[in-house]
Amino acid sequence: MQEAVAITEQPVSVSVPVGYSFVLRCRAQGHTSLQYQWFCQYQSDCRLIPGATNEDLPIIAEQTQLYTCRVNDLHRNVVFSDWVKVEVHQCVARGLPPRLWQGEPVIVLNPSEQWVELGQPLQLQCAAMGVPAPSYQWYRNGNLLEQQKRKKLRIAHTKASDSGTYLCCASNSHGEHWTNAVDVHVGMCGSGKFFATGKIALLVGNNRYQHHPNLMAPVRDVFELSRLLEHLGFQVVSLLDLNKAEMATAVSRFLQLLGKGVYAIFYYAGHGYEHLGRNYMVPVDAPQPYAPENCISVQRILQKMQQQQTALNIILLDTCRKWYNPGCALSQVQPLEPWGNTVYGYSTSEDAEAYELQDGEFSSGIFMKYLKKHILQEKKVTHMLEDVLEDIGRDPLVAGKQVMEIKHTLKEARSLTDPICPSGEAPEPWGHSQELPSKTVTFPCGVRVELCFLRLFSNLMFVCAKPQPPLAHVTDPQILLHQLTSFSQGVAHVWWIFWPLFLVEGHRSSAHWGH
Repeated sequence: MQEAVAITEQPVSVSVPVGYSFVLRCRAQGHTSLQYQWFCQYQSDCRLIPGATNEDLPIIAEQTQLYTCRVNDLHRNVVFSDWVKVEVHQCVARGLPPRLWQGEPVIVLNPSEQWVELGQPLQLQCAAMGVPAPSYQWYRNGNLLEQQKRKKLRIAHTKASDSGTYLCCASNSHGEHWTNAVDVHVGMCGSGKFFATGKIALLVGNNRYQHHPNLMAPVRDVFELSRLLEHLGFQVVSLLDLNKAEMATAVSRFLQLLGKGVYAIFYYAGHGYEHLGRNYMVPVDAPQPYAPENCISVQRILQKMQQQQTALNIILLDTCRKWYNPGCALSQVQPLEPWGNTVYGYSTSEDAEAYELQDGEFSSGIFMKYLKKHILQEKKVTHMLEDVLEDIGRDPLVAGKQVMEIKHTLKEARSLTDPICPSGEAPEPWGHSQELPSKTVTFPCGVRVELCFLRLFSNLMFVCAKPQPPLAHVTDPQILLHQLTSFSQGVAHVWWIFWPLFLVEGHRSSAHWGH
């Protein structure tokens, strides 16, 4: 027997941004004329909506609520529609939904990476807008998870097999959209403890310029920072006196070795400048005056670091930030993605100089003087840099001249001391991957000479030569060596150091990475 009143079109749930206008629809049929009345429920309070007596209910989204429609005929026969949910997103990125939005799913909340101890609960969450409201389906390592069909994925007691890469598909009648993929680590490196899948650093120090004043501190600063970073587990390449082509090659190789979860550090000491928030490094062959086309853009390097899905990006600029060429145009740089993983450490403030300190025979930058004091601290990297800032601020030698500046978007308490937990294949070697050779040469006169090789920088090799053992009848030994191709090939700089003579000649050729 046909019902007196029957719903022929049920209203549908929607998921929309605050302020969005739409209409809930309810249709019914009966033997007599029908009357409609809409109700809403917020939390536990259910109430009639005054004046809402039509088939369509216009709504301007303000807060998440439930709605239903009552339909009755003249004989007091009554039926209620399904309850539907109007989910209202209060915080949505600019530009969402798109101007010509037809109701297709739009992701407004992506899941985040998780570290969980074995047996502890796991929760991942996502959200999407859509009309009608999207349905959800979670996947792990590309495999569908049959029981995970809600915005929140929950696992009460995690197992090692729950580790993997998760993502969720939001779909409705207009299409589907996928969240970002995120990694879940179960029982790896401790619960709540951040870790790196690898640590890679590129350090560049430019001292000897062709068209600008020479510097003294970068050689020592790069050397000392490389030793400290190696102590923290970083694979380090430290390079001195690079022209533009060499800097571009070094940066390109550095970027190729970055990957998901890696901690990446780029340090530069040398001449540089800043113009309207954009920083440029000056290669040793750059002409006067400074111009972007002759220099290397720091922002472009950082942009490409982010594209490698690194967990932590640190840019340390030990350079001046003054601008001396007001007639020069800016280079085009896209804004950085808001991934919350970037730290800038400037040795000085905007439009100010960075100073070197004389220490006997050596010179050191004021920034490195205090950075090396704090860099091994087990604390959030931005907090470590704040300690450096405070120490520089107390140094009477640079009071009123140099104040360090820190900019960052770091949303997690990541530290340079975090452990390394590799994922997948081991990274390609970077830095010192092989021991340097040694050799003893015997001359026809009976003299034996020991050649020792010492590499303090990745593109600078010291070669020491001395008689072994000294001959009694030789009172003033002097050793003269020419370029030895078998030892010097593939090294950017080779300095020959003789006993008792020092620094006789130099050699330049292309760099050979990883050796």
